[in-house]
Amino acid sequence: MDSPRNPSESHDSEPHDDRPEDEFQRLLRQMLSGDGEGLAKATGLPVDPAAIASILASVQHAATSDEIDWAPARERAVQVARAQEVALTDDDREHARRAFDIARLWLGEATALETAAADRVMSRSEWASSSMPFWQTLCEPVAGSVARALTDALQRNLPVELQPMMTQAAGMMRAMATGVFVVQLGQVVGQLAGETVSADEIGLPVVSGAPALLPQNVHAFSQGLEVPVEEIVIFLAARELAHAALFRHAPWLTSDLTSAITAYARGIEIDATRIETLGRGIDPADAEALRRVIEGGELIPPRTQEQEAALARIETLLALVEGWVDTVTQTAVQRLPHRAAIAETVIRRRALGGPAEHAFGTLVGLEFRPRQLRLAAALWRTVTDELGADERDALWRHPDLLPTADDLADPAAFVARARGDEETDFDRDLARLLDGDLPASPRAEGPDDPDDAGDDATGDAGSPRA
Repeated sequence: MDSPRNPSESHDSEPHDDRPEDEFQRLLRQMLSGDGEGLAKATGLPVDPAAIASILASVQHAATSDEIDWAPARERAVQVARAQEVALTDDDREHARRAFDIARLWLGEATALETAAADRVMSRSEWASSSMPFWQTLCEPVAGSVARALTDALQRNLPVELQPMMTQAAGMMRAMATGVFVVQLGQVVGQLAGETVSADEIGLPVVSGAPALLPQNVHAFSQGLEVPVEEIVIFLAARELAHAALFRHAPWLTSDLTSAITAYARGIEIDATRIETLGRGIDPADAEALRRVIEGGELIPPRTQEQEAALARIETLLALVEGWVDTVTQTAVQRLPHRAAIAETVIRRRALGGPAEHAFGTLVGLEFRPRQLRLAAALWRTVTDELGADERDALWRHPDLLPTADDLADPAAFVARARGDEETDFDRDLARLLDGDLPASPRAEGPDDPDDAGDDATGDAGSPRA
């Protein structure tokens, strides 16, 4: 495609403030000529051949197809994960295998839920690649919305004389915005791969297959803890097995969480008018302006009512999952001398979140940190003490049996209701009616209706009617 202006014309000496249209034309020329270095900078990638090829491929695909190409996200995630990856060793596999065997045996004493027979270890790059389908499903609605909003905002702020040119280049602009988002997602997932210690540490089944540990990240987790590494590996293996056992026992849980998360993500519709001021503030000559806008989370609009409801459901379910896992794990690892210290580190780490998790939150506006985790763990301990482990685990058979957000603050009331001790309003009214404490209905008090007067006096046999 021809560039908007004659390439031989120089713009370096033209004042930017007086001729803003020239700056925009220069950005278009940079994009349309396939300036890989500028696009790499816009996505925050290093200026190297692999990174440039990745982003150019994403932009070119987006410019010719309505479908989002997620391959660059996977490629970038694997690249970032491999940057400081340490190869797995036979010792890593053997230590994890022993830890899983011990944890599996101990979990059998804490819950009747069947634990997975198979397990594995994963490298950072394996986790990044395996988890990408989950992130793709979650982020697809956001990627399209961001691309549309940025394109519309820039178009609305162009001088009238440049509108025809923007209409012609809108496809490429949208392609660049989509490419930036897709590759930035890959960057974040690659960073997450350097933080997570197990396949499903965030409390969601983001990786399909057998439970897994990431030995390199487990080793990093153990730094600063004056606890034998063997204890830490067993503790984390028990948590991973507990997660897997729960999601296997309650197949509805995965679909329920996924549908709530999808409902939340699909509710993110970024209106171009919301970022009109951002469109004015983006300097088209600055190749990193687009990346800064997306990374800052400024494109994520206020939550809708539907999103608030979905978010509340997500937070409650995550809190119940993590609280149950904490309770079961603590029971299973009673033989570990330093279990309390490890557990507190896990809770603190989860409460604070890592840099990659925060980066993901700015991209999508969703953080996977249950706010009521301690309350949920306390509730499951109460349920265990009062009803027993079998009754506790049976509550996962159906979502209607689980505690609600209100129950987290009053475990005793939930236990009473689960046990059947708590009377409902219907129970109380029925008891009062049988005892004669409820007032009779108006029709029983007297023959107010003339047509009923005779019938109210006697029945067919002449006896008073009940």
